[in-house]
Amino acid sequence: MTTYRASVVWKRRDDEQFANNRYSRAHEWLFDGGARVPASASPSHVRLPFSDPAAVDPEEAYVAALSSCHMLFFLWLAARHGFSAISYEDEATGEMAQSDDGREWIARVTLRPEVNFDGENRPSEAEIGVLHHEAHERCYLANSVKTEVVVEARGTWQS
Repeated sequence: MTTYRASVVWKRRDDEQFANNRYSRAHEWLFDGGARVPASASPSHVRLPFSDPAAVDPEEAYVAALSSCHMLFFLWLAARHGFSAISYEDEATGEMAQSDDGREWIARVTLRPEVNFDGENRPSEAEIGVLHHEAHERCYLANSVKTEVVVEARGTWQS
């Protein structure tokens, strides 16, 4: 089995009052290839200046990870079927909800991919639907979460 790793690094600044909740939630995500991603709590959950609106928050990353996983499987499947994708854009959203016991969670992620193709062999709208369905079924992350993941393909299939 493959193992994936990420490091999360946070340090309190000298002038912050941790016990009073007056500390920055800004931190970094470090990945094996050398990528460093500024991260923070969402400003919708932790007020400024204790969050960083320019950084990625875990909720955004969760939505992006689901979208990215779906896209990678979709592109792989399209290539296997002999289609030539030239662009893929997704305006994905995640919706928070409250469970019966009062805990908040991301109950639904909606993917809105727009894919364009070129070449002689271009997929029909029905074939696009099949590719999205199979990509969703194969996506490692979609198979790992209880969040409902909905795919609403948009745009044109051919350019």
